[in-house]
This record gives sequence, structure tokens and C-alpha cells, in this order.
Amino acid sequence: MNTIAFYTLFKKEVLRFWKVSLQTISAPIISALLYQMIFSHVMQGRGDVFPGVSYTAFLIPGLAMMSMLNNSFANTSSSLIQSRITGNLIFILLTPITYFEFFCAYVGAAILRGLLVGLGVILVTFWFGLPIPTNFGWILFFAFTACWVMGTFGLLAGIVAEKFDQLAMFQNFLIMPLTFLSGVFYSINGLPPFWQKLSHFNPMFYMIDGFRYGFFGKSDVSPYLSATVVSVACVILTIAILFLLKSGYKLRK
Repeated sequence: MNTIAFYTLFKKEVLRFWKVSLQTISAPIISALLYQMIFSHVMQGRGDVFPGVSYTAFLIPGLAMMSMLNNSFANTSSSLIQSRITGNLIFILLTPITYFEFFCAYVGAAILRGLLVGLGVILVTFWFGLPIPTNFGWILFFAFTACWVMGTFGLLAGIVAEKFDQLAMFQNFLIMPLTFLSGVFYSINGLPPFWQKLSHFNPMFYMIDGFRYGFFGKSDVSPYLSATVVSVACVILTIAILFLLKSGYKLRK
């Protein structure tokens, strides 16, 4: 592996979002805090979601994961399509960098941005009553793999989309509905049977439910099932994107 090429591209992608951190890091943290304040006020005193887990505490991991998913996707997708539209992608492709190093740099930066936003959300909302996590291992596993999945999916969207309008369709008609219907604001055990079963086909549900298990030791499904689903999604998307990058599909014209 050409570590210099990887590090240079990775640094470029990190600086890209870090130089506008007020927009890329602070803004999603503030949005999550507003969600927390509004829903905590509306749902205060409505009872525990899980035994011994208040709604205000239950909401925090869901908001953190939702923010991580959205920002990991946004980092790779916006960067790649912007480079394609402006034409500066050619300067990256001309360098002695392999498709694997290209993939690692883009997805690595997306993971870093997602983790920074997720950590920020937890830090500004923990005073709402978040208990000491029961299992840091599960938290780190789901945080890392979920950001990996969405960063990889962002690359797919950046390759397939031809313009920003098409990229927005991924965000508005796929990412946002799946995120809001994945159990961020509720436990699926409180849904009617049909909607419970339908929720099990949403991969983001497993990311959020497994992440939440790391905090409370309680979840709607087994964390091992969630880990399996997320891992399979991670492997499938990674193989697909590596194949597209190697072939140069829509990148080398």
C-alpha cells in the first residue's frame, strides 16, 4: 500500500470538512440537541421505553447514530460528486494511487467525521440523563461499522449521480425515510405487528438498535443479529464499490 498517497488524500478529505467545521461538525450537533430538547419536553413523564430507561435517555444514542449516518454519507457523496462536476477528480486519478487507497482515504475521512459528530452529540446531551454505558465494545463496533457502511454508500451515490439534484434524491427519498423509520425516536416494540416486521427490513434499524444496546444493555433485537446484518451490509457495499472503482465506472471517461 502506498501510504504516502493514502495519507495525502485522507488528509485532503479531512481538511475539506474540518475547515468548515462550523457547518460540518457543529451544525449537526446543534440540530441533534434541538431534537433532544423538543422531544424530551413533549414526551416527559410518558413512562420508560425500556425498564429503567427514560425516554430522554433512550433518545440520545438514536440521535447520535442518526447524526453519524447522515454525516458519513454526506462526506463521501458530496466530495466525490463535487470533484466530478468541477473536473478536479482527474488530478487525483492521475496520481500513483490505487483504487483501494482511494477507497480507504475517502471512507476513512467519512468515518472520522461521523465519529466526531456522534461524540459531539453525546457530549452535549449526556446531561439529559444518559447513564454510564454498559458495553463500550458494542458502542465502538456499531459506531465504526455504521459510519463505514454509510461512507461507502456515499461513494456509491457520488459515482451514480450525475448532478447535485440526483444526489439530493438519495438523501431525501432514501436516507432520510430509512433513518426516521429506524427507531431513532421510538422502540419498534410499540408498533403494530405489521410495522414491526417491516422495520426488520431496514438496515439502519440494526445500526441504531445495536448502538443503543451498548449504552443500556437492552434492545429490541439481539445485538449479535444487529452485528451480523451490519457486517454483511458492510462487506457487500465494500466489495461493490471496490469493483466500481477498479473498473473506473463513470470516473475515467
